[in-house]
Amino acid sequence: MKQRKNLFADINSAAVRNRRTPNRHSISVEDDDNEDKVHISNSRSSLRKVFWFCLVFRLMNALLVQTYFNPDEHWQALEVAHRITFGYGHLTWEWNRGIRSYLHPVIFALLYKVLAIFHLDTPLFMAKAPRILQSIFSAVGDIYLYKLSEIVFGEPVAKWALFAQLSNWFMFFCITRTFSNNMETVLTLASLYYWPCIRGSSTKSPVTSRSWALALAALACALRPTSAIIWLYVGVLELLLTRHRVKLIFFEVVPIGGLVLGITLLLDRLMYGSWVFVPVNFLKFNFLSSGGDYYGTHPWHWYFTQGFTVMLSTFLPFMVAGIVMSKKWKLSGLIAWVLGIYSLLGHKEFRFVLPVLPIALMFSGYALAKLGRIGHSNGRNKTPRTSSPLKKQLAVALILATNIPMALYMSMVHQRGTEDVMYYLANNIVDGKVKSILFLTPCHATPYYSTLHHEIPMRFLDCTPSEEKGIQDESDKFLMDPVGFTTEFSKNWSIPSHIVLFDSQEKLLKDFLVSHNFHEVKRFFHAHFNVDRELQASIVLYALNGL
Repeated sequence: MKQRKNLFADINSAAVRNRRTPNRHSISVEDDDNEDKVHISNSRSSLRKVFWFCLVFRLMNALLVQTYFNPDEHWQALEVAHRITFGYGHLTWEWNRGIRSYLHPVIFALLYKVLAIFHLDTPLFMAKAPRILQSIFSAVGDIYLYKLSEIVFGEPVAKWALFAQLSNWFMFFCITRTFSNNMETVLTLASLYYWPCIRGSSTKSPVTSRSWALALAALACALRPTSAIIWLYVGVLELLLTRHRVKLIFFEVVPIGGLVLGITLLLDRLMYGSWVFVPVNFLKFNFLSSGGDYYGTHPWHWYFTQGFTVMLSTFLPFMVAGIVMSKKWKLSGLIAWVLGIYSLLGHKEFRFVLPVLPIALMFSGYALAKLGRIGHSNGRNKTPRTSSPLKKQLAVALILATNIPMALYMSMVHQRGTEDVMYYLANNIVDGKVKSILFLTPCHATPYYSTLHHEIPMRFLDCTPSEEKGIQDESDKFLMDPVGFTTEFSKNWSIPSHIVLFDSQEKLLKDFLVSHNFHEVKRFFHAHFNVDRELQASIVLYALNGL
């Protein structure tokens, strides 16, 4: 009887508690939901702040870049876009052979169209606007690197990964330029963020969307067919880890890839005027016939011993430490795979492996985040983690001291003359004195109509690859014998009003220029040291007497 009373007393007590706090369970769930909403809201607010910071940084970055790096920035993007928009511009041999897609130049053609509509197609805007547009895309890449790092490693590492991305000299020097490689890099970072095999089982971020990942990867391949090297690795990884292989292949890869391929084919059909299958032509030239070797080759180990190590600079030891400590072999394997495959090709360039540089910098960020942390927490023996800030401060000081001067020098000083001479001509062409221009330089050494923005006759030395090996092009012949080549060339020329040439050839052609009534107009500093040819310290502009 006493037990019954105790039982009823317990029930009664519970009822009273329930009356005082009705739906206790539902209140707990509601509180959790509210906390989740607050967390998501704070996270989005934080991401917005990070993005705006990256955008301002990249805009400044774009304005500081005033040098010439590689011809493709102008000749495979802006020159083609200028032709699309304004009806004149030079198409290099690649477009005659159909190994380039119009997908990338069309982006800048739209920009040029906007400038023309608002009468803003002045020399200043024509030179700066494309890089400013690219800086917006670059900021998107930065924020996706931050988000990817946060998903894989957590927020503290994400902050250091972003620091590495923004302070790396090569990213600063290259990422705001109008290369298709830069767009490929942005799309790669965005796509990797959405791939389930890369994200793992994280629950701190939105639900993954493999469709987005596939669409972005397909766009990257449409821009640069060699991007397939990256997505072959990621695709196989996803195929091995997913339970729905048939769905992945037939209901995602095939329709999404087919849609992007179809749109690209239609665009190229419209621009070329006939059906051109760019990926096949690109593959034939660069892989099956090694056509890229025409522009120089490097030893197989170049990316490991020079190329990628130079791009990383003082981030290299931090990247290695980050890979070893984090044990994220899928992402480090991607870096090794890309470097390994590109090492098989004879022709190598820094920008070819740019898409995996942010991944390497993410590992550097991991090492920096963990640097100086002492102690561990394992099982019952809990030792609190402490921090030794001196090591981290020294590491940051080393990184900034080595990367900032390099970034500024390469972006503002080294090889700026070829940009400056065209900007000078664009600003001074309105007086009518500049009627035609001859470029006695290695081919594609300067920007062209996309910067000059006036339809006057111009001529540069051709360097179209010959079908037969060993045949020298005009550019090679000129560099071998500047005086003999120019003397022979002048017998059939329509004498130009202006000639542009480097000081190393000017010394040899001084008598020729004077005898043909040319005088020096202006000399532009170009470089303090040589890169792959003799020192080109300055570039010189000559004009006919009386002009």
